Amino acid sequence: MKINILTIFPDFFKTPLETSILKRALAKELLEIKIVNLRDFASDRHQTTDLRPYGGGPGMVMMVEPIDRALQALGLSKGQKGKKIILTSAKGQLFTQEIAKEQARFEELTIICGHYEGVDERVALHLIDEELRIGDYVLTGGETASLVMLDAVTRLIPNVLGNELSNQDESHSQPGKFAHPQYTKPANYKGWEVPEVLLSGDHAKIEDWRKKSS
Repeated sequence: MKINILTIFPDFFKTPLETSILKRALAKELLEIKIVNLRDFASDRHQTTDLRPYGGGPGMVMMVEPIDRALQALGLSKGQKGKKIILTSAKGQLFTQEIAKEQARFEELTIICGHYEGVDERVALHLIDEELRIGDYVLTGGETASLVMLDAVTRLIPNVLGNELSNQDESHSQPGKFAHPQYTKPANYKGWEVPEVLLSGDHAKIEDWRKKSS
């Protein structure tokens, strides 16, 4: 799978891409990630990617032109089969595990990181397939949101996790489902004991307990 991230802060992704699941997925060549600096597609020598909004108001708005030019350079446009272009947006649809599963099936996913007071509305109207948010709060930029989506989608790509059963019984693997409680050694710590059934060796009883506890 290929994932493109369009951002004005490419350095934001350096450490996360060198860590844990993302690092392993890249090393196995199960995932290709391209970080695109939108400033490279600005049309002036100052690499301007944001301006004050028409009609006045506080803050800066990301320009449509650098985003459009970056997508053209990648050969991408809205509505392409097997591909999806997403804009992180505070007014977008809430990102869920079900959406992550859907996205993991695409051959190419592109995430545009919104920033400042917003993005020129023509991006949402003409250049993307979907707007998404990760919660009902405001972030400084879409980089954090895109990293959340990237992590959630990557672990659903076949062969990324060491055990393919790992994501089948996790929280949110089904709508409204939460993972069962987990315990490990010692069995008794400060008088806080592991449930006796987990020490019984009776797999049927353990499975029943897990189902009732999730």
